[in-house]
Amino acid sequence: RAALEAKAEVERQLHEGIRPVVMPSAADLEDAKRRIGYRDELYHFAVSVTGIAGSGKSSLVNALRGLRNRDAGAAATGITETTLRVSRFPDSDPENPFVWYDIPGAGTLQVGDWQYFSDQELYVFDALIVLVDNRFTMTDVAILRNARLFGIPCYIVRSNADSHVRNLTREMGYDSDDEEQDAESRATFEYAAREHFVSATRQNVRDNLRDANLPEQRVYIVSNSMIFNATKGNVTTKVAKKIIDEFEFLQALLRDAYKRRGGV
Repeated sequence: RAALEAKAEVERQLHEGIRPVVMPSAADLEDAKRRIGYRDELYHFAVSVTGIAGSGKSSLVNALRGLRNRDAGAAATGITETTLRVSRFPDSDPENPFVWYDIPGAGTLQVGDWQYFSDQELYVFDALIVLVDNRFTMTDVAILRNARLFGIPCYIVRSNADSHVRNLTREMGYDSDDEEQDAESRATFEYAAREHFVSATRQNVRDNLRDANLPEQRVYIVSNSMIFNATKGNVTTKVAKKIIDEFEFLQALLRDAYKRRGGV
């Protein structure tokens, strides 16, 4: 009976376009660790985007490392996909036992959605960060599903929140060139735009997860500039007012990686 149920489950997944996962051998795992420069005393975080270019992936990697895009040693950024191979970046603070990886976007690679997780050897990392847009791609779904299979913490992140809120503020009627609209008026528009963006994004992710038959999972809504400020400890009263999920995201990322490694 168990064999028949397993066969039925495989057939159901194939029917739904869910390809079988190729489990890495112990030798595959060691080879992958060697290729990415894995060290047991460090935590290895991978940032991936599978949708359109210009999502702010490399900028997020820089912010997580406590760097601005213009700083020496920062990951290259651009409106087109600039990451063509896995890039390894140490944290800017040598006291932090973190290594950050910029993973090529699926759109730049000639591989199937279901192959992306294995081909990029995502199973070797301590945590995965998936940047999403309005609609999940099949690769987003594959990463989330396979991360659960491998027991790897995986975070859904919507970045560039400040840009989205700024655009919504204008769409709602705020005009920075209108002298009659004062600072209080601007604050009112910005608050409404931010609340709308946060609510719509959370509902959108719930819908995408449901459509993919995945369990509910939180989406972390962040701005790269706020991640940078949080990482550097530059949290003034003005900055604090613009924080959405940045602190909670960083806390969850480090806490879960620490727990997964048994507190090492």
